[in-house]
Amino acid sequence: MHGAGNDFVVIDDRESVIPCDDHRRIAALATRPGGIGCEGVILVQRSATADFRMRFFNPDGSEADLCGNGARCVAAFARDVGAARTDSMRFETASGEIAAEIIEDGMVKVSMPAPRKSGEDFCIVGVPHKIVPVECLAKADVEGEGRAIRMADEFAPDGTNVDFVTYRKPNRVAIRTYERGVEAETGACGTGSVAAAVVGVADYGLEFPVHVMTAKGYELVVDGAYDGERFSDVTLAGPVKRVFTGEIDWDSLDMVSE
Repeated sequence: MHGAGNDFVVIDDRESVIPCDDHRRIAALATRPGGIGCEGVILVQRSATADFRMRFFNPDGSEADLCGNGARCVAAFARDVGAARTDSMRFETASGEIAAEIIEDGMVKVSMPAPRKSGEDFCIVGVPHKIVPVECLAKADVEGEGRAIRMADEFAPDGTNVDFVTYRKPNRVAIRTYERGVEAETGACGTGSVAAAVVGVADYGLEFPVHVMTAKGYELVVDGAYDGERFSDVTLAGPVKRVFTGEIDWDSLDMVSE
């Protein structure tokens, strides 16, 4: 599936048969030559407190607390496979429980954890994001500068995602993201889009709802409330699409070297 150009392998694992602790095998699945290839692997598992549980793995096999576009994709997928019985649902993530709604065919809105700004142009939306405002997004050195910031000592030991952003009042944002765990630029980033919108509202005079243009040319909409100190009721909405369905032979995957 992909959400606004951000692509994922989504798996119905309600019977808990996927070797999710085998990070090398997850990475092999996410590798584009030799695997399926994606920017994240998502498992739908059973939950005792919500409709289902979402687990998200980066392409390097590490597990992440949250992925905004992944959450939107998994909501649509869960409805399709019966893990969620209605168009409105709640599901577990490592960042807490999330509400989601299929607002129309191919469009999904999810609630987001309350964003927390920390210092200049830095925001945590379940996962950390450093915002880098630029005038010309096309000229941004996303790979080079993004990697350097992601590995900077101030963000050690876990590093950060890095978002290069242009702001246009009253409510327009364009974004390119260097993603931690992918270690490259991705087609879109949901939590990065929320972080960019939040920083835009707090520091650059933007107003909700904020319309975010992704690197692949899709639009995401970030809405919420801001009282001058705290953000609340933040949501992320946009398109999702199932691209293909298939079967995986786990034993035949080319294992990724440590």
